[in-house]
Amino acid sequence: MPRAEITDLLLLEELLTDEEKAARDTVARFVDREVLPIIGHHFREGTFPAHLIPGLAEMGVLGANLQGYGCAGMNTVSYGLILQELERGDSGLRSFASVQGSLCMFPIHAYGSDEQKERFLPGMAQGRLIGCFGLTEPDFGSNPGGMRTRAVKDGDTWVLNGAKAWITNGAIADVAVVWAKTEEGGAESVRGFLVEKGMPGFSAREIPGKFSLRASVTSELSFQDVRVPERNVLPKVTGLRGPLSCLNNARLGIAFAVTGAAIACFEGAREYALARKQFDGKSIAGYQLTQEKLADMLQEIVKAQLLSLRLARLKDAGKATPVMVSLAKRNNVKAALEIARTARGVYGANGVTDAYPPIRHMLNLESVFTYEGTHEVHTLVLGKAITGLDAFN
Repeated sequence: MPRAEITDLLLLEELLTDEEKAARDTVARFVDREVLPIIGHHFREGTFPAHLIPGLAEMGVLGANLQGYGCAGMNTVSYGLILQELERGDSGLRSFASVQGSLCMFPIHAYGSDEQKERFLPGMAQGRLIGCFGLTEPDFGSNPGGMRTRAVKDGDTWVLNGAKAWITNGAIADVAVVWAKTEEGGAESVRGFLVEKGMPGFSAREIPGKFSLRASVTSELSFQDVRVPERNVLPKVTGLRGPLSCLNNARLGIAFAVTGAAIACFEGAREYALARKQFDGKSIAGYQLTQEKLADMLQEIVKAQLLSLRLARLKDAGKATPVMVSLAKRNNVKAALEIARTARGVYGANGVTDAYPPIRHMLNLESVFTYEGTHEVHTLVLGKAITGLDAFN
């Protein structure tokens, strides 16, 4: 499907550098050629298109905004744009890239030892090693400080016990960045552990029955007396600051990315409305109610694009704050979800089939609405910034 010129109504193209456009366009061509023809099948079958990983690595997508160790070293705008194109393909594929780069490679890059960086990052950038991020637990999502996973020091190893849930890439991961409380037991005792596939007592199983992110691997992790050597403990961070900084890093990319799903739904609905004839052969795009839906969708896409671009520029200037990221994640995911729902209506009954993109994106975005901080949590983050009062307690 050709891209609609109207989608860039405010000429944001003029605000991008040649390097940023090139990164975006390279991934856009990959999505058009390699992802869109097969992603519906994978979503229907509930399988992850792992054969695409080498292509992602070749384009520099994995750990794209990190420096050194074979990473592409892109700026935040380029990183956001390539995630937007992956999301235009499917949230499952973009989630894979987000977790690999922002949640696994980033903490090793930021908080790991030189030996850990050399051991893991080049292979992860090349897609030879897959990572996952173990923070959420069956009973603790929005309250990570309540985690029950524990690590107890025993000589030169740590003995890890507990469980993590809703872990993207979990069952295919070679290394899991697992956050656990240590002997002291409080939130400030949290440490990061690099748990490798095959360590005795470590297991991962896929979560069955998903209606969302079906083209993605979502797992539960179990740790039963897993002995993790000291060399696999992240040495440069303690407390919740570690995992929360990873989440903040990932949220910015997600806020930028979800506009890709919105664009896919809008442009598909526009093409469908122009082609669909009703009532004496008139295109449904010529009716007022359809035009209102298309206008509403475009309005929210342009607003999200502006918000994402400004936030990414602030990040590269060292001025972005967690509150800014919460605003962008909250606004853009909600807008993308509403656009997917509205686009589904334009297709009529055809919109509930996976022959067209809106229902797949809509189901995926229900998960994105919840993960990386629920919509409600980001609401309270903004509420505290506005009033100075903490509604979490």
